[in-house]
Amino acid sequence: MKICGIICEFNPFHNGHKHLLEKAKEASGCDYLVCLMSGDFTQRGEIAIAEKYVRAKHAVMNGADCVLELPTAFAVSPAEIFAAGAIKILSSIPDVTSIAFGVENDDKAALCSAANILTTESDKFKTVLNRCLNDGKSYITSFNTAFEAVGGNAEILKKPNNILAVEYLKAIKKAKSEINIFPIKRIGADYGDEELKSNYSSAAAIRANLLSPETKQNIPICVYNDIVNSAGLDEKFGQCLKLILSRTSTLDLKRVYGCTEGLENALKSLEKEPLDVIIKGSTSKRYTASRIRRILCENFLNIYRDDCERFLSSSLYLSPLAVKKASVGGIFAAFAKASVPVLTSRSDEQKLDITAKKCKFLDNFAHSQWQQVSGIKALTKLQIL
Repeated sequence: MKICGIICEFNPFHNGHKHLLEKAKEASGCDYLVCLMSGDFTQRGEIAIAEKYVRAKHAVMNGADCVLELPTAFAVSPAEIFAAGAIKILSSIPDVTSIAFGVENDDKAALCSAANILTTESDKFKTVLNRCLNDGKSYITSFNTAFEAVGGNAEILKKPNNILAVEYLKAIKKAKSEINIFPIKRIGADYGDEELKSNYSSAAAIRANLLSPETKQNIPICVYNDIVNSAGLDEKFGQCLKLILSRTSTLDLKRVYGCTEGLENALKSLEKEPLDVIIKGSTSKRYTASRIRRILCENFLNIYRDDCERFLSSSLYLSPLAVKKASVGGIFAAFAKASVPVLTSRSDEQKLDITAKKCKFLDNFAHSQWQQVSGIKALTKLQIL
């Protein structure tokens, strides 16, 4: 049996994602397509436009055979941890022989070369990086300069999906996994482009233009019906981020991934300001706005660096959210071979050791917090569709 994995957020599922699923099946020749999807909060530190079971349903209705949840601790962490956690989960399933992902540059050799260079981060790389940072250059500029200094092609790292693809390859290499890769060229709008296009808009554009008639052209109708009333969710979440920041000590902020070098003090000094002022006031050449928002989201969800590191080095679980009815037999036969337990009900969580239970607790906590922020009652069990 051959399974192709897709690591995703589907926030929301759109025509570009449907194209990715179709091309992944074609390229991999897989028997089943399994998506490993972020739960109720995303890697950019945002609340998902629809809860995890609903977004999993959208994927299964549009080409996926199964959707597993990427543990929240990984889903809202920096790209390296996001990728390492995802590869860890997929690698626990012997029948996962490949992964596919959308990229701006589908040159497999170039992506692998970049991953090989960055896996080692030579002394020369670190020296150039630190020199550029000390000269006052931004972290992104400094990183790209150091990458070029050791023979890398910086153009590869100037696009967000390429960056994540390289992180997947680094994680595969570090895990000594034999998973094959299928880079799929993105079509339509760029990642983060908030202008609606005629057919292939970005998820950011769809979220920003929910009530526009053009939005319907970019997403399956089942998705539109489930997200059309989600306008205003970001604003509600922003208020929650501010409230929790005001209740958090600088010591606890320092426990969050990426909150270093006095950033915790900068955030606390701005805690009474509007969220956009907090983010803008904390953003610098070293700290991007996305990083600030992610730190605030991790703080909101009580996700800390030391916990994530324990989770990465421990045995965890498979947590299915939705499965295509016609694929149930094959999917669960594959999962039965996995090196970790499969959770199909809350009672299954008792099979987990103490570290895995803590990881799953954070998934459940995030789900309850999504409901609290949105005011919408969410689903709570695996869907067979």
